[in-house]
Amino acid sequence: MAGLVSIAAVVTGSAVAEPQVLVVLQMNLCASGFAGCYTGRSVQQAATLIRTYAPDVVTVNEICRNDIAALQAALRAASPGATVAGAFQAVPAGRTGRATQCRDGQDYGIGVVARFAHPTQTPEFHGSPYPMQSSGHPEQRVWLCVRAQGRFVVCTTHLALDASTASAQCGYLLGTAVPSLRAGPAKPVGAVISGDFNLPYDGNAGLRGCTPPGYLSRTDGGLQHMLATTDFTVLASTRIDMAGTTDHPALLSTVVRRL
Repeated sequence: MAGLVSIAAVVTGSAVAEPQVLVVLQMNLCASGFAGCYTGRSVQQAATLIRTYAPDVVTVNEICRNDIAALQAALRAASPGATVAGAFQAVPAGRTGRATQCRDGQDYGIGVVARFAHPTQTPEFHGSPYPMQSSGHPEQRVWLCVRAQGRFVVCTTHLALDASTASAQCGYLLGTAVPSLRAGPAKPVGAVISGDFNLPYDGNAGLRGCTPPGYLSRTDGGLQHMLATTDFTVLASTRIDMAGTTDHPALLSTVVRRL
C-alpha cells in the first residue's frame, strides 16, 4: 500500500483481564474551525462521552492534531489499570503533499485512541491517503487503523463527498487495507471499522454496495457506519446525541469475538 505510515507504540501498565467484548465509540467532531458545524465544544463533549462509556477504542474524524491528547487523557481517566495509546493521520491538501490545516494552524485529520489491557503490548498504527481521490477537491481522504497483535484491528476513515469516489475508497479499505492488517501467521484477527463514509447505508450506491462478503454492519441512520468482520457478533449499536456540539451524533458499537 503506497504511502503507508506505520507507528509502533510500546505500552505498559498493570495486568487487566483481556475482555472478550470490544466497545468502539465513533465521532465526527467538526473541529477544524472552518466548517459551519464548528462550535469549539465538540472535543470537550467527546471527552465527556469517553469518560461516561469507557470504550476500548475511540475513532474520530475532522479533528486537529492536538485533540488526540485530550481524548487520550479522557480514556486514561475512564480506564484505571489499562494503558492508552493514540495516533493521528493528517489529511494532505490536494496533491501538494502539505497537510490540510485547522484554523489555528494545526494539522487536520482523523484519529484513533485505544486502551490495552496487557501489561506489555506493542500496538501498531497504520494509515495512509487512499490511492483514489476526488479530482480538484482541496483535501485528500485517508484511513487509519490500530492493530493489537492477536486481538483485533480497529479502523476509522472519512470518505470523499462524491459518491463514486467514496464507494471506491470504501472498497479499497474493506477489500485491501483491512485484510492486509488482519493477516498473520496465526488465524486472522477480527476487525471493526467505524467512520464517516459519506455514503447512505442502503442501496447499490451506499455502504452495502461497496462492502465485500464477510462483514456485518450497523448505521447511525445517516452517513456514519460501523462494520465488523464475521469473527465478531454485534451486541449493540447506539446513536448518541452530541448536545449540539457538532452536526453528527456519536455511534457507540459493542461487539464480541466468536470463540
